[in-house]
Amino acid sequence: MDRLDAGTIWVADQDLGAMSRKDLVAYRRTIGFVFQQFALLPALTAEDNVMLPVLPKRTIKDRRSRARELLADVGLSGREDSLPHQLSGGQQQRVAIARALMNRPRMLLADEPTGNLDTSTGEEVFDLILSLRDSHGLTVVLATHDPSLAQQCDHILRLRDGRLEA
Repeated sequence: MDRLDAGTIWVADQDLGAMSRKDLVAYRRTIGFVFQQFALLPALTAEDNVMLPVLPKRTIKDRRSRARELLADVGLSGREDSLPHQLSGGQQQRVAIARALMNRPRMLLADEPTGNLDTSTGEEVFDLILSLRDSHGLTVVLATHDPSLAQQCDHILRLRDGRLEA
């Protein structure tokens, strides 16, 4: 989302710093984002929040059925018309995860996706992310301060004093 100040970022043999603005917009559509704060629009239903990534575009012919399918995938069938304030924190995060999958991304970036949830709900959401990783063929990059979640990941990188450690 930000341009590089220095250095390079390579992902799947692509130099992101060398991409044009137009190419970066297209590249961003291959990535789903899940945030700690859910980032749902309060006046929109769960279904409408899931459809947000494709509302300004015509990339998916039947957006509504795709949104309903994703809500079912995250265990929220029957909650399509619920507003965010009518959902628990875990349910809101599930809506956010469904929204992140709307464009059929290859990669899911999750920034502290369990940070605002109690331990039990956080574990359920983490298990859901792992399940969706497998069923949707995703690469998941997860940022967490929770060592028990990190231990369940395939690879762990630590950021310590501004340096990346394997």
